[in-house]
Amino acid sequence: QVHLVESGGGSVQPGGSLRLSCEASGYISSSWCMAWFRQVPGEEREGVATINNRGTTTYADSVKGRITASQDSSKVTMYLQMDSLKPEDTAMYVCAADPSSNYCTMNRLSYNFWGQGTQVAVSS
Repeated sequence: QVHLVESGGGSVQPGGSLRLSCEASGYISSSWCMAWFRQVPGEEREGVATINNRGTTTYADSVKGRITASQDSSKVTMYLQMDSLKPEDTAMYVCAADPSSNYCTMNRLSYNFWGQGTQVAVSS
């Protein structure tokens, strides 16, 4: 079982920055994937970024150049630095983990552990 706890959401103006964190605990092998998804009510959950234990990252086209994923492997924590935020980035950001594979995808079906989410609101 893996427990995920997110933090760092909030409200910012367009162009602002936020840093999200997702800390994992429980059984996690030496090869793992963590990912951030975001969801707006009434829409599909969208993959934002992934990172594995090697630090390999992938990003959705909509956030490339503005969002950076990083990890602290000693704590199995994933960070999401979000800069140049836009109103369309407003969503519930949810952390997900696959604790047994470091082949990461943005397919939500690949992840069987999820956090509760942290809300990000971007508006003037």
